Amino acid sequence: ADLWKENIEEYDRVCKVEPFQRGLKTLKTDCMINGRTRWQGFERAWIDQFENAPIGGGLAKCNPLAYWTLEDTFDYIAKYKVPHHPLHAKGYPSIGDAKDTIPIPEDGSVRFVDFKFEGDKTQWLDYASERKGRFVGLANADGSTKTECGIHVSGAEKTWDRDLWEADKSKVKKIESTEEAIKVKDSGKPSVMVVYAPWCQFSQKMEDEYEAFAAKFGGEVDVYSFRGDEEREFVQANLNTKSFPTVNVIKPDGTAVKYESEVRTVDAFKKFVDETLA
Repeated sequence: ADLWKENIEEYDRVCKVEPFQRGLKTLKTDCMINGRTRWQGFERAWIDQFENAPIGGGLAKCNPLAYWTLEDTFDYIAKYKVPHHPLHAKGYPSIGDAKDTIPIPEDGSVRFVDFKFEGDKTQWLDYASERKGRFVGLANADGSTKTECGIHVSGAEKTWDRDLWEADKSKVKKIESTEEAIKVKDSGKPSVMVVYAPWCQFSQKMEDEYEAFAAKFGGEVDVYSFRGDEEREFVQANLNTKSFPTVNVIKPDGTAVKYESEVRTVDAFKKFVDETLA
């Protein structure tokens, strides 16, 4: 619950960037239409109406409002009576997370109500003022003021460098589908299975220890990995998984017993396996 306080970049990656990118992938999206404008600040000052997909594959972006000011946007809303966010009427020019978004100014004296402004609208409409109420009190790891959630920054589509326990390089056996996972559970053989997400820092941190466990004890018990972030309903229902990573010992009768400790070492895994299968 406090990840955003402890590591804001990891919070953005887990809660925003990765789910968003997963959605784009699931929908097989080729082009994303969004509302970024040059008027929003220097980070976006050079965006074009169309941004081609990167060479070698990726996502194209369409920014139809790229050359609009915020005043242009509200003029259009007023002229054509376009439905807009109800928090505009409560003093919020731009809406982000509830935990770090405030009205501008903070007393809420500027509002957009019934398709017209109340108060000094220049506090919203001046250059780069639209998003002043966003990311309040937050800073990046380098100490700079936070201005982006990560979805639109360069390289956002790359939420991890590589998969974990790669099939051609690892002693850990890779499960590629839910059908394979069920076969492992129904095989009648004991095994160990980690359900992981490649973008999860805790999954990444346990990779070496779990690899070492497979190398040392893989001859005694089968050691598997299964990427669960793309099969969330399945892993919740069948593999005790509410967060990543989750390690289970699969008993010969197919029962999955969850490893509850956060001590993820070779010795700790071995002890849990022995106790569970005793």
